[in-house]
Amino acid sequence: MVTCSQSDCECPLYIRCTSMYRRIVPVVKQEILFKEAFVMKAFMDQNFLLETPTAQKLFHEYASQVPVLDYHCHINPQEIAEDRKFENITQVWLGGDHYKWRQMRSNGVDEYYITGGASDREKFQKWAETLEKAIGNPLYHWSHLELRKYFGYEGYLNGETAEEVWNICNAKLAEDSMTVRNIIRKSNVKVICTTDDPIDSLEWHKKIAADETVDFKVYPAWRPDKAMNIEKPDFLEYVQKLACVSGIKVDSVKSLLAAIDNRMEFFDSMKCCVSDHGLNYVVYQPASEEAVEAIFQKKVNGEKLTQLEIDQYKTAFMIHVGREYHRRGWVMQMHYGCKRDNNTFRYNQLGPDTGYDSINNDATAAQLADFLNALSTTNELPKTILYSLNPADNEIIGTIMGCFQDSEAVGKIQHGSAWWFNDNKSGMINQMVSLGNLGLLGNFVGMLTDSRSFLSYTRHEYFRRILCELVGGWVENGEYPYDKKALKNIIEGISYNNAKAYFNFKD
Repeated sequence: MVTCSQSDCECPLYIRCTSMYRRIVPVVKQEILFKEAFVMKAFMDQNFLLETPTAQKLFHEYASQVPVLDYHCHINPQEIAEDRKFENITQVWLGGDHYKWRQMRSNGVDEYYITGGASDREKFQKWAETLEKAIGNPLYHWSHLELRKYFGYEGYLNGETAEEVWNICNAKLAEDSMTVRNIIRKSNVKVICTTDDPIDSLEWHKKIAADETVDFKVYPAWRPDKAMNIEKPDFLEYVQKLACVSGIKVDSVKSLLAAIDNRMEFFDSMKCCVSDHGLNYVVYQPASEEAVEAIFQKKVNGEKLTQLEIDQYKTAFMIHVGREYHRRGWVMQMHYGCKRDNNTFRYNQLGPDTGYDSINNDATAAQLADFLNALSTTNELPKTILYSLNPADNEIIGTIMGCFQDSEAVGKIQHGSAWWFNDNKSGMINQMVSLGNLGLLGNFVGMLTDSRSFLSYTRHEYFRRILCELVGGWVENGEYPYDKKALKNIIEGISYNNAKAYFNFKD
């Protein structure tokens, strides 16, 4: 307790202590006198998000010491192959980052300063003015983690500091230490899995693999959405490209799947071991081969498909590739629960992936369970990671995946990390608490960036801090013993080792 230092204080209230009487001053005076006793935490210091001594120990001794394995992202492999050097911070931060674009629009910023023709300096200024209002948003933390780690900037970004930060960042980016490859090395990244279409030549992956100076691994990841989305206007155009690349004439579902298998073989030769599917919702509407073929021919003939027919084709496609993944030992990732391109006016101007998507609440539980069961029935269910954009699905995923775990792999079916609109502090906590409640959190394969930016590897640090705070809190509350060996295995496992084993990546 702080004593009153004013000898002439006439406060009427006294509290008896064992050795003396202490005066407690009125509220107005308390505010003045207690300033010296109250120590405010420094902004994002070394114990950022780590409230307890145990959490701090877990992070600094275990989580922060292991490398990064980024098994799902959208970075451009060409920029790694060419070891790109960025001209300014806007190119790194705002080019293609629809997370930031959404917030700038929320701040009333004109599209000219977001995706339009404004200069990079003008765009950065608008972002800085937006960021200072982003209290409670993970972008505030991510941005400042990046400023500290890569640029050594300990202050905070707002409209007034924008010029200073602009100059500091751009001077640093001009150094050879900030080429793309050196950023990856500085981030202690050992493995990167990009996102690649079946018709991609993977030429940049070939160049990276042939370059002996690249001391980290970059693998392609298979994303066959365009071959599955039969309802899209450009589906038939894409099918012809697939036919050209595979050398297989595609005029039926059977030949389309043969072309897909051909490209999967090529990806496999390039050491691909993971697929990814972006789904609005999980479908399971089985139909006979003849019915699915008739659906394909309707599309070829320009006839309109019903929603049931679309779902039946997608079901047949997903069952086929799921079996192939199992045969090849690949991991199947399923991202679902998104309603895309809600703003038609802006979609027509800017196209997809520009910040106009939202959470979808379509019921998928029964179809998800039935889809996994269809593969499991013939013992062809691959290792699978499930991500829903709707956090209300956390417990659904937790209960469904428990039905399909087996000895084929540790944590064969995974509840993927909090994704997209959920990869914030509360979203990550909720996902891990749900997984802890319904599954084995200790087998979790952990975080990924899902990003197009080479600076976003600090998201792994953000996640690890939240993980350590969560686990540390359980330990200090007596909910788990302070077993150093077990805690080390859990924290290092979720941070890195579990994913390395799950995907069979080698050093």
